[in-house]
Amino acid sequence: MSKAEGAKALDRFADGFNKANRQLDPKLNPSFEAGPLLAIDQAGIKAAQALRPRGNPGFPALTFKDAHFTVPKQKGWPKYFLADALSNRKDASGQSTRWFLVFGRDGVGEKWRAQYFAQFPGNKAPELKTDENGYAEAVPAGATSGLTVDPGKLSRRYADYLNTGKGGAFASGPNTDGWRERRAKDSHQLGARILWEDTASEAPPVALRTTDGGALVFFSTFYHQQKTVSEGSVITVPAGLQGLVEGPQKKTNRMAFTTVSAQAVTVPAKGSGGKVVFLNRREGKTAVKPL
Repeated sequence: MSKAEGAKALDRFADGFNKANRQLDPKLNPSFEAGPLLAIDQAGIKAAQALRPRGNPGFPALTFKDAHFTVPKQKGWPKYFLADALSNRKDASGQSTRWFLVFGRDGVGEKWRAQYFAQFPGNKAPELKTDENGYAEAVPAGATSGLTVDPGKLSRRYADYLNTGKGGAFASGPNTDGWRERRAKDSHQLGARILWEDTASEAPPVALRTTDGGALVFFSTFYHQQKTVSEGSVITVPAGLQGLVEGPQKKTNRMAFTTVSAQAVTVPAKGSGGKVVFLNRREGKTAVKPL
């Protein structure tokens, strides 16, 4: 994968992203996105389409500059690479943000599509290990990863931790014990109860070796909620989620919500004594179902 090929893939992503957000047509997303990023963004476009069926022609174009590409040595298919570029989107402090996008494809005849998107504190990713030719090291998903948690097991381990609170692999923070505490607080409200469950995703993780022997890993999970309000009451679906309602509209006091969650974490090397640290987590509701 050449730098020119990476730049072309990034341009295709920006063009597709802008077109989809202007036309608010979810059929466009699969042409430039795949995997967890497709699930999150396509649902967002679908929800927006219900609010603005004529589209959003005033959507401000996403642009990139100062792009860098990290390419791991890989045998066979699928293949992937990491692109990071300075966007024209700003954070709360007014600073332009760098977008880190994992692109993948399953064969030589396919186009590169973005599978994961993350933003990192200070606009910097962990330092990745590269060889004398500038190639990064792809970390295997299985038992030869050399990590405290194999990338292929991260989705299940994170889902299990969120469900039970058991397991010491994850560092304390807003996306681990803090997330569990917030959900427990929200689960019992006046006249309402929320049950929740996390499940693993089959979307392949992407892992790149860092200079300390650990890895930067992108992976995803599912988050399911079931909300029940007191008998005789009716759940009102917010306008921003109306486009995601499955089946015919009906008055009900029970509703199920499905959310896709995509994470970027650092996983330490075995024997280091470190824990999995969350750098970024993005989520989006992808389905609403009256029960």
